[in-house]
Amino acid sequence: MKHKKWLSLTVMAALFGSVIGCSNSSTGAGEKIEDAKTAAEDNSPITIQYWHSHSEEQMAGVNYMISEFNKKYPNITVEPVFQGGYTDLHKKLQAAVAANDVPAVTNVEVSALPNFADGGVFADLGPYIKRDGVDLNDFSKGMLQAYSFKDKQYGFPLIVSTSVMVYNKTMFDQLGVKPPQTWSEIEEFNKKVTVKENGKTTRYAFSVPGWDTWYYDPWISNGGGTILTKDNKSGFDQPDSLRWAQNFQKWIKDGSMQMGYGKGASDVMRQMFLEGKVGMVQHSSAIIKTYVQNAKFEVGVSFIPGDKERKSHIGGAGVVLMNGANAKQKEAGWKFLKFMVSAENNIKWADYTGYLPTHKSVVNTDEGKKYFEKWPQYKAVFENFDNVAPRIQHPAYPEFSEKYKEVVGKMVLNNEDPVPLLKETVKPINEIIADYK
Repeated sequence: MKHKKWLSLTVMAALFGSVIGCSNSSTGAGEKIEDAKTAAEDNSPITIQYWHSHSEEQMAGVNYMISEFNKKYPNITVEPVFQGGYTDLHKKLQAAVAANDVPAVTNVEVSALPNFADGGVFADLGPYIKRDGVDLNDFSKGMLQAYSFKDKQYGFPLIVSTSVMVYNKTMFDQLGVKPPQTWSEIEEFNKKVTVKENGKTTRYAFSVPGWDTWYYDPWISNGGGTILTKDNKSGFDQPDSLRWAQNFQKWIKDGSMQMGYGKGASDVMRQMFLEGKVGMVQHSSAIIKTYVQNAKFEVGVSFIPGDKERKSHIGGAGVVLMNGANAKQKEAGWKFLKFMVSAENNIKWADYTGYLPTHKSVVNTDEGKKYFEKWPQYKAVFENFDNVAPRIQHPAYPEFSEKYKEVVGKMVLNNEDPVPLLKETVKPINEIIADYK
């Protein structure tokens, strides 16, 4: 039984009792309009839970935000509950929905949002946004879109990252090279940075992670290809959707590109970069501070190169409101959610956690200027703020993306030609998608 179908059944079971006899309301399934209005006016004490996947290093920021929130809303007590990594958190959310005992607010990893939203698990934030006049135009457009589904806003960006090219600026300055901005510049860049001894590469020009489709999805679209066609079919039978893999295979074979796959690959890539064995790595913007703090050279950051377009995709998690919470819990949860993602707290949150600021207006504030003076590497992202795009928003994405990730594994580990393998994924991908209709 497919994930989406199971999820829909549990949601129906969990919400069935509360939906019967209730009028339709834009404030969420099973909730009367009068209940929502009463909750908004109720200032009596309430305790809500915030389920999260924040690392221990991020908890200082979480605790700071909660303490500041309590100053503004002393009647609302927020209990942060760590639920493990994203996979563990998602499983616990499914169980909570089935048991009809959900938190008010939770994180959700960006690629999992469509599945949960399609199953009715998350509350539509539209009525709250309209009521409180939240300025959506101040957010990065792509970041905001990443937490919407079928024209409804189900969440906001919070633990946000995008992939960038982190490079050894000291090395590049010595070589007189700059990070490639277009695909046409990559060949010449490779020749200048790659070092070979006795036919074996001792320094790679750059590295792209093979262990997560998040890193190479934008290469597919930047080359004019598509993962899914407009009618929700696999795009890997189209020539432009194969260009990225053809280039990757060529660059791997000529020894200019390193690509890791499997357990430990991330640590290996990171260490190779720090040791000067690779000039530039594609990695999460959330890792920039780690590189800066550990490198014995100056670290630079560039946006990933493009060809027919130039995009990078949202990663990390957003913050959402659970549909199964009662009206009072939702109101308190909405206040906390809105506080967490507000522009007034955006720079402080980013500085604490290492994740990206999400608001355009913070760039030129005094706090924002200090932040970019402290972390100039993040300017590369903000110069391309509107080129940060959502991931594929389809409930089946977490499942069907495994098919072409396996192809990358075979290319990296077994030197197999990815083109015929990608073409072979078209049928199984389409079958998976068909099961989600």
